[in-house]
Amino acid sequence: MSFRGLSKPNATSGMGVAEESKTKYHELQRKKTHRYVVFKIDESKNEVVVEKSGNPTESYDDFLASLPDNDCRYAVYDFDFVTSENCQKSKIFFVAWSPATSRIRAKMLYATSKDRFRRELQGIHYEIQATDPTEVDLEVLRERAN
Repeated sequence: MSFRGLSKPNATSGMGVAEESKTKYHELQRKKTHRYVVFKIDESKNEVVVEKSGNPTESYDDFLASLPDNDCRYAVYDFDFVTSENCQKSKIFFVAWSPATSRIRAKMLYATSKDRFRRELQGIHYEIQATDPTEVDLEVLRERAN
């Protein structure tokens, strides 16, 4: 069986991370200027780039609507909540979005690049791997954060 012609992601060099991706994440984390940031892999540049960011007034539904139905993405979401002790808190969720309908190549590319990309984003509290919207339901975030 020959695998010639099949390109596979280079596991040794890995995927680069665009400077803008790090900047947007730090703005979300430190300045609270974004509610969420959605990242995609730009295969032509071999790096993770910002696809979209949501302003602080956007809802969780806006965030979910920004995830494509049939392609993989990475995302970070700044989740504000009130604890049982009535304290206002905020936790940052990293979402590895890989819907069942996305291409096999995309799933592999995102899976093999995820750990390196996530390490670039210091201060992530929780990680969610999701293949359908029920796995990133707001209740899932609430349960994890409390």
